[in-house]
Amino acid sequence: MSDEHYLELCDNPVQFENASSVNNVFFDEANKQVFAVRSGGATGVVVKGPDDKNSVAFRMDDKGEVKCIKFSIGNKILAVQRTSKAVMFCQMNLQCVVLEVSCLCFVFRSLQTKNASVLGFCWTNWNEIVFITDQGIEFYQVFPDKRSVKLLKSQSINVNWYQYCPETAVILLSTTVQGNVLQPFAFRSGTMSKMSKFEIELPVVPKPAKLSLSERDIAMATIYGQLYVMYLKHHSRTANSPSAEVVLYHLPREGACKKSHVLKLNTTGKFALNIVDNLVVVHHQSSQTSLIFDIRLREPDCAVNTHQPVLPARSIHPYRIPLSDSSSWSVFQPDIIISASEGYLWYLQVKLPPTVNLLQDKGKLMDFLLRRRDCKMVILSVCSQILEGGEKGSLPVVATVFDKLNQVYKEYLEAEQTYTLAMESGPSRGSAAQKRPVRTQAVIDQSDMYTHVLSAFTERKGVSHKFIIAVLMEYIRSLNQFQITVQHYLYELVIKTLVQHNLFYMLHQFLQYHVLSDSKPLVRATPQPRLSTANDEIVEVLLSKQQVLGALRFIRSVGGHDNVSARKFLDAAQQTGDQMLFYTVFRFFQQRNQRLRGNPAFNPGEHCEEHVVHFKQLFGEQALMKPATV
Repeated sequence: MSDEHYLELCDNPVQFENASSVNNVFFDEANKQVFAVRSGGATGVVVKGPDDKNSVAFRMDDKGEVKCIKFSIGNKILAVQRTSKAVMFCQMNLQCVVLEVSCLCFVFRSLQTKNASVLGFCWTNWNEIVFITDQGIEFYQVFPDKRSVKLLKSQSINVNWYQYCPETAVILLSTTVQGNVLQPFAFRSGTMSKMSKFEIELPVVPKPAKLSLSERDIAMATIYGQLYVMYLKHHSRTANSPSAEVVLYHLPREGACKKSHVLKLNTTGKFALNIVDNLVVVHHQSSQTSLIFDIRLREPDCAVNTHQPVLPARSIHPYRIPLSDSSSWSVFQPDIIISASEGYLWYLQVKLPPTVNLLQDKGKLMDFLLRRRDCKMVILSVCSQILEGGEKGSLPVVATVFDKLNQVYKEYLEAEQTYTLAMESGPSRGSAAQKRPVRTQAVIDQSDMYTHVLSAFTERKGVSHKFIIAVLMEYIRSLNQFQITVQHYLYELVIKTLVQHNLFYMLHQFLQYHVLSDSKPLVRATPQPRLSTANDEIVEVLLSKQQVLGALRFIRSVGGHDNVSARKFLDAAQQTGDQMLFYTVFRFFQQRNQRLRGNPAFNPGEHCEEHVVHFKQLFGEQALMKPATV
């Protein structure tokens, strides 16, 4: 079972002082920082983030309980909320390890509505901040040197609660009595844009109307480069479908927000959501297991955008030290899990190797793996595993896998070619700068397949040579289907395999009918008939690989052994340094001479004098064949 944990906590968590009666813990999703605030800040505030080489520590005057505390982007300005009416700003000088900030502070109150209660705030830049009140949203620029703020834009609207996605700088406001009409705002470079509002479909509409949509059931995250609002829809007791589900609403910068995906959880209870490597991870509290969903995978027996879990439910791999009940953990987007009681912040990670045995459909497995970050070696191991499974019914599976790999390979080659052409032609007027395509681990090229899969596969004992050849030709077929130029070493691997099993007729057929015609080292542009060229090329390749006896066997199989150059074969045999091989080849041509001319000696025109001398030095003159007597 331990090998089936496909989720794990990172090895190097952020550690902080655990929450207690004197130490409050806060998390800032924008900077991914944990604040440990002791005694309201009077005895110290320690800030830790995943990229901070050193933690930041400072002290503040204790002016009451801290409700929220966050740094601006780049840790330039600290904002502290202690009441629902005001927020204190402090300019920071982080050159020091410990700071006194009370003398640098000034207090801000809403400039729009004096009676408004501040629900929270979000930094969108080093000096730009958004306040969300129960009466609207206010966007400010902060000038710490002048101890002042400037209102950039505001919008009056009744707000129940809010969510913020720092990756896209989008704030989502819950409005109306039921709370299910959501109004998003986007922020960029000092501007605030109102996006299209949308309505979450509630399982039951309460009468009389009351707040029915909780912020616990809503999350925002970027999946495959698109922003989604995720709604955890719990079942109603009267519903026909009692299981909970996660409904994904696609939220574009422009245009309407639309319901796009439904993730079936097939159970009920309390849940939490993460996004890891573009996978939606759903944690189930009571069973302490998690499910993963890939919205790019299509289920054949489901509606177009309805998804079942990719893998069976599994718990997160146990951490290296004992931890308390994980039901008390807090989950933040996209991939953060915090245990405030124990003082740990982890990044959640996907382990790909355990997925290989949990997902039996190899085509679906390949679709899943090709979309993950660190997939290359796992994909190559899956290819080897499929080939180890033997021949029975596996060739169609092999073909499917090769096609999926080569489709991604071809897309990358085309993108690279487009980029190269754009660079050669220079920038065109009014066009956006061309970005070089990123070569992800999903690009499995011919060198990868040859080195990690095919070369070792051809050497494996106990595998039918027919299956080996079929697999090699299937890979070449797939490359040709996607119009990818086949590298010569793949053709040479085919030739080597055919020669090892004395399949000279099949090799001859492959070359005669251009099955192997695209390899430059094998085919030269000559006006000679295809048949003789093919035979010559096979011999050249085999000799270059020092397979001298294989070349001899091949040339005999096609009836050309009476006409080939003895010197070419003797040169190749001598270069190997194998004395017995040289003896065998030398004796072969002596016997040919005896049969054709009645004398084993070489004619002067064959230029084999140095080989005769070499033979005598190795084996003595007495080892030379004598002319046969009648």
